[in-house]
Amino acid sequence: MAQKGVHLDRTKFCCSICLDLLKDPVTIPCGHSYCMNCIQSHWDEEDEKKTHSCPQCRQSFTPRPVLVKNTMLADLVEELKKTGLQAAPTDLCYAEPEDVACDVCTGRKRKAVKSCLSCPASYCDKHLQPHYEAVPLKKHKLVEPSENLQENICSRHDEVMKMFCRTDQQSRTERQRELVVSRQNIQQRIQDREEDVKVLQQEVEAINGSADKAVEHSEKIFTELIRLMEKRRSDVKQQVRSQQDTEVSRVKELQKKLEQEMTELKRKDAELKKFSHTEDHNQFLHNYPSLSALSESTHSSSINIRPLRYFEDVTAAVSEVRDKLQDVLRDTWTNISLTVTEVDVLLSNPQSEPKTRAGLLRNSCEITLDPNTANTLLLLSQGNRKVTRMSKEQSYFSHPDRFTYWCQVLSRESLTGRCYWEVEWRGEGVEVAVAYKSISRAEKVSEFGRNDKSWSLYCDNNSYNFFHNKVKTPVSGPRSSRVGVYLDHSAGILSFYSVSETITLLHRVQTTFPHSHIHAGVRVYCSNTSAELSKVK
Repeated sequence: MAQKGVHLDRTKFCCSICLDLLKDPVTIPCGHSYCMNCIQSHWDEEDEKKTHSCPQCRQSFTPRPVLVKNTMLADLVEELKKTGLQAAPTDLCYAEPEDVACDVCTGRKRKAVKSCLSCPASYCDKHLQPHYEAVPLKKHKLVEPSENLQENICSRHDEVMKMFCRTDQQSRTERQRELVVSRQNIQQRIQDREEDVKVLQQEVEAINGSADKAVEHSEKIFTELIRLMEKRRSDVKQQVRSQQDTEVSRVKELQKKLEQEMTELKRKDAELKKFSHTEDHNQFLHNYPSLSALSESTHSSSINIRPLRYFEDVTAAVSEVRDKLQDVLRDTWTNISLTVTEVDVLLSNPQSEPKTRAGLLRNSCEITLDPNTANTLLLLSQGNRKVTRMSKEQSYFSHPDRFTYWCQVLSRESLTGRCYWEVEWRGEGVEVAVAYKSISRAEKVSEFGRNDKSWSLYCDNNSYNFFHNKVKTPVSGPRSSRVGVYLDHSAGILSFYSVSETITLLHRVQTTFPHSHIHAGVRVYCSNTSAELSKVK
């Protein structure tokens, strides 16, 4: 009986880490026991945490406990090996809570190795033997152990179902074929999803890589700007200090000469005072001609009294630079911010182009015209949103960005991501365009649409024509005094619309825009013809 008790308690002598009989057992302060090597390895992994815990109860110990072999437990384990080694494997045959138990066993139930759909019941290897030996039982359908055998019992007749209901009119074979097809579909969808997951993972890596490069390059650029500002700050400081030293030296030199002159004057004054007290009239008159005459001051004339504005002009000049930099950063930050927020991997495909004016207006952007690019026959007004062709030249300053051959003008803002704007025109004819900032300005080839750096839609009261790279394409559509333009920079989409009570697509371009600096443009043909960038909402 003692031997049987040892067999039943065998699990109490197993290490919870390696799940085998304890080897060199040790007992830690919380009372749990482990193999010495197992608990040492476990605590070695926890060394970085500076605290060590029990794998079972999670109690922590600080410092790391010293391990000593439990001799009494070691003796018990050795006795178990001698007396219970043959019987021990039977413990593994008994059903645990997560196992399917044998329906025939009494007392402690063993694990079921098969379930019978005909009985229905589950059997351990011992009680399953009749199904292999008895001829009637050999015909029963055996399956892997299952706890759901009651699903095979007809709730109406309380017996194993032997056929499908009449209304189905389908056999098991047909069901099996359907299952095969369903599994094939599921497997195909799994493969498709796996491919999609791979593509998305590649996109994640591409986005992360691109973002890392953008941050790295931006950091370098801003560092260069900061370094340049530091250099200019140092230069201004050095120049001011140098000029300060020069001016202070000149003043101190003059001050020294004036002090020397004052000393000489004081000495002369003392001499004259003493001479004036001479009581002997003959001696006074005799010595008076020998007195030296008072010399003229050679320094007072060089001192000019002027307003105290020494280095204030430097401060004003630096302040002006600061204001200009703030303007530049404010104007360019919008473009930088839009470029960042318009990154859209999943929606940047041609199918995402808006189909309604309401959808287009969601991408509307505020655009103004750049006076530095306007031909001198063009007059800008309405906050630089309206351009009118004049008969006389305007008094613009000379600028390298100005169009000098054609009556054209570009927008001040660079267009990024998705943008939509509308142009209201009046007169005889205009061209609504987009162009790279690098387009020529002074030559005849700078005409919108007649080169590979611009795209334009010509509009008058009778026709539309699209131009790009010297190719003219007639366009049909309803006449309107308002033209809408949609640009998706990353997707390479450029569309022109006739806008009235309804909106009609006039022409659509699918291309690539390899350059980032792309601008809206307007060309005005005749005097008193105007075009205005409308405020759309």
